[in-house]
Amino acid sequence: MKTVAVVLAAGSGSRMKSDVKKQYLDIGGKPLIYYSLKAFEESPVDDIVLVVSRGDIDFVRSEIVEKFGFDKVKAIVEGGLYRYHSVRLGLMAADGDYDYAFIHDGARPFLTKEIILRALDGARDYGACVVGMPVKDTIKICDEDGFAVSTPNRDRTWMIQTPQTFSFKLIKELYMRLDREEEELIAKGVNITDDAMVVEYFTDRKVKLVEGSYNNIKITTPEDIPAAEAILGIK
Repeated sequence: MKTVAVVLAAGSGSRMKSDVKKQYLDIGGKPLIYYSLKAFEESPVDDIVLVVSRGDIDFVRSEIVEKFGFDKVKAIVEGGLYRYHSVRLGLMAADGDYDYAFIHDGARPFLTKEIILRALDGARDYGACVVGMPVKDTIKICDEDGFAVSTPNRDRTWMIQTPQTFSFKLIKELYMRLDREEEELIAKGVNITDDAMVVEYFTDRKVKLVEGSYNNIKITTPEDIPAAEAILGIK
């Protein structure tokens, strides 16, 4: 069994309102992307493909990959306009006979070996698996004017995280299909926001949900920085 992790670090981080791209922000003395790479480096995952912003390859290679000794990073590639473009480019750069692929947002620094192993078990058993956690709050579905129209059963509502883990052959083929049919999907108003949606849209395969962690937060806005520092134990 051979596995690859596609780690996404190609976002602009506009909501962070910082001159520094969020994936390079200093958190606890390390760049944000360091923590995800470290988790995969110390896990059973065989290889890592790192997807970065345009023009950042040399910087990331010297200042992150080589500086911190991430030997499992086998390729660094530039991402695309949208997240799903970056995933496809990362999968295309995964040069190997892999059985399973992890797709992880580099802005989620609190990935653990335990989460990685649970995700891998889910992918091995079901072919398609995402990590997440049951929501703690009541969720409302609203209409276009902001009025509540329905309330899903909270017991069956999860907030989805990454990594999302799949049969490598399955997810690569589906992302190639997404690339071919992208204009048609846009015309239909289909907005692909995570990898599970690609499986859900193009196949009848069920995607298994497995437990991640409430600490597995995504760093998106300035308000997330104190939460990240608290998790790291920084006073």
